[in-house]
Amino acid sequence: MARRSSGVVDAGTSGYPPGGFAPADPWDPPDQKGWRGKGRRGSGGGGGDGDRGGWGGSGGRWWIYVGRVILWAFLIVVLVNGIRAPFERFTAKSAGPATSAGSGKPQFPQAAASAYVLSFADVYLNYDPATAANRQTQLGQFLAPGIDPQLGWDSTGKSVLRSAHVSSVDAQDVNRAIVTLLVQANGRLFQLAVPVYAKDGAFAISGRPATLPAPPRASVPAANTDRDSALETELQQPLTGFFKAYASGDTASLQRYSDPPVAGLGNAFGFSQLKEIIAPSGDANSRTVNATVVWQVSPGQAKSSGGTLEQTYQLTMVKKDGNWYVNDIQGSTLPAAS
Repeated sequence: MARRSSGVVDAGTSGYPPGGFAPADPWDPPDQKGWRGKGRRGSGGGGGDGDRGGWGGSGGRWWIYVGRVILWAFLIVVLVNGIRAPFERFTAKSAGPATSAGSGKPQFPQAAASAYVLSFADVYLNYDPATAANRQTQLGQFLAPGIDPQLGWDSTGKSVLRSAHVSSVDAQDVNRAIVTLLVQANGRLFQLAVPVYAKDGAFAISGRPATLPAPPRASVPAANTDRDSALETELQQPLTGFFKAYASGDTASLQRYSDPPVAGLGNAFGFSQLKEIIAPSGDANSRTVNATVVWQVSPGQAKSSGGTLEQTYQLTMVKKDGNWYVNDIQGSTLPAAS
C-alpha cells in the first residue's frame, strides 16, 4: 500500500479550503467558516464549488468609490462657496443708492422726503403780508431753481397752520414723488399734495402743491347690544375704587384693584364719577368691558377749575377668589354716545 507524503495535507481532513487561503482583503469580511473568497483560488476542477461561494474580495470595493465621489463633491461645494461669498460682499457694498429689500432695485427715500416736505409745509401754509419777505427767504431753502420765490402767493391774505402729518407717499420713480399731508389750517381739514425731487441725499420742492379734500368720514357700526347687566352692577364698586386710585396714582390702592398692578396718572386728573359700564356676555371669570369716566380737570390743566372731561377705557377684568380685578387698561374702540 502506497503511503501519502507527509508534506501534503488532505483538504478533506485538515479543514482548510482547497488551494489554501486567498490574500486578505480588508473590504471582504470572512464568512461564517472563517474563509475568505471560497473557491477564488481553487485548483483545477474546483471552480464549481468556488462559483457557489459568492463574490469574495471585491464585494465592498464600490463603497470606496462612492466615498471618494462624496468627498470630491463636498470639496467642490466648499471651494465654490468660498469664492462666491467675498464676491457677493464686494458687490453689495458697491451697490450705490438705497435699494428695495425684495427686488434689489433703488427706491425713493420716503422717510427723508416726508420730513423735508413737513418742514416745507410749515413755511408754505403760514403767510402774512407783514412777513412776506421773510417767507420768501425761507421758501428759498426748499424750492428748485427757477420756481416763483413766493410759490404762487400774491402777498395778500393770511394763513395759519395748526398741524400737518404725512398721509401717503406716491413715488413716481427713484427721484420723484408726491408726498401728501393731512393738514389742519385756517379752521379747515384738508390734504396737501407736494411734489418733491430727491437725488444723492439732496431734496427740492419741484413744483406747486395742490390742495385736496380731507378723507371722507367712515360710518361706524353700532355697538353690540348683548349686555350683561348683572355684571355691570357688580363692577360698579371695584371700578369706582380703581379709577379713583388710577387718577391719583395711589400705588397701594392700585394693588388692591388691579392684578398685576397698573401705573396711575399721578393726579393729572381728579376722579369725578364712573358714568357708564358696558359689559358684554361672556366667560364667568374673565371679561373685556368698556367704562366711561368723568374726569375733573385740575386747575393746572385749564383756566377754570370746574371743567370736566369724559373718556372711555377698555378694561380686561379677571375674577379671583370671588373678586374682580383690572388685568389691563387701554383705549377703547367703542363708539361714543351723544
